[in-house]
Amino acid sequence: MVRTAAWPCLLAVALALWHGPARAEITEVIARVKPSVVIVGTWRASDSPRFRMRGTGFVVGDGNLAVTAAHVVAGPLDGASDNPSELSVMLPVRAAGADFKRRRAVVLEVDLLHDLALLRFEGEAAPPLSIRDSVLVREGQSVAFMGFPIGGMLGFSAVTHRGMISSITQSVLPAQTARLLNEAVVRGLRTGAFDLFQLDATAYPGNSGSPLFDPVQGDLLGVLSMALIKGTRESALSQPSGISYAIPSRFVAELIERARGK
Repeated sequence: MVRTAAWPCLLAVALALWHGPARAEITEVIARVKPSVVIVGTWRASDSPRFRMRGTGFVVGDGNLAVTAAHVVAGPLDGASDNPSELSVMLPVRAAGADFKRRRAVVLEVDLLHDLALLRFEGEAAPPLSIRDSVLVREGQSVAFMGFPIGGMLGFSAVTHRGMISSITQSVLPAQTARLLNEAVVRGLRTGAFDLFQLDATAYPGNSGSPLFDPVQGDLLGVLSMALIKGTRESALSQPSGISYAIPSRFVAELIERARGK
């Protein structure tokens, strides 16, 4: 009886030893990645609120560069021409009474085909993410991404989601009817398709530009670009498709290199 009763205890210890390191790794990686994830938006003194979020971004390179999705910064800045809003990034800070610090930013480079934009923000450098060669990414690989889903509705606190690479697919998706061929698809047909990471995790509006990273080492693997949602933006909460896409990180590295060459 004593020997039999000991088995549950031994099993519990074995499970704790098995799962403990994995939990420690992801908690440490989240803590390391979080200071590099920023909010991208516009700021104007006369607005209420003065800062309006457009999407998520993350720090790369020398610590004063940030990457986000091109559609996050596309179009004119909000506001009249005589009182325009300025592009800004909000950097997470660890200080009493403050969660984020605003930095003015400018767009250095835009890659419309791959839906990427490179920004430079002023002030003190922030910790950058390391970029891993996405050619090594495989289907079934575990991943995580961090950003600000549903804008500020959940509060401006970076949220982490986990999933896996469910498929490495082509950027030009088949359209059932001609009216589904949008500008991005037409551009892809003309310039050539490229690989996208399809994820089995749900991304929401506000996750655009979120870094996709290795949950063990924290290296950048891609950038969240689009989430397939049913109907309106509001239905993304009640009817999420559970399918999201990320741009491979090799295109981020190429974007940075092009900016350096100018």
